[in-house]
Amino acid sequence: MLRGIPKILPPDLVKYMMEMGHSDYLILADANFPGMAHAKRMIRMDSVCLPQLLEAILPLFPLDSFVDDSVRLMRNLPTEPVPEVWKEYRKIILKNDSNGTFKDFSFLDRLDFYDMAEKAYVVVQTGDEVRYGNIVLQKGCC
Repeated sequence: MLRGIPKILPPDLVKYMMEMGHSDYLILADANFPGMAHAKRMIRMDSVCLPQLLEAILPLFPLDSFVDDSVRLMRNLPTEPVPEVWKEYRKIILKNDSNGTFKDFSFLDRLDFYDMAEKAYVVVQTGDEVRYGNIVLQKGCC
């Protein structure tokens, strides 16, 4: 057993995060995301909520400081309200961004988000049913 790694993180996810290089993508997805159709590697975490998983990952996962959009979200429709979970994500990211890397979210339309998932190193699909909870993290250097 290792110390300092949150127990919520399964060994495969820790392994993949360690294998990832600078600029690789990690996607945290909600329960409705078509992960099996778009992921090269996928981990299912059906009993986990997205904010809880993001909180566990970010202390171990440096965001890419070479780009302005190291955190991307799936864009909601203009007729829909801004998802509440995004406020929670912002709070978690800012709390864990000791280098000041995070500037703001960038947004991808749904089909572009699916294309991004096909390029991602790994997709983690949770059981979270929150709308527009999908988030891309681009890995940086330590």
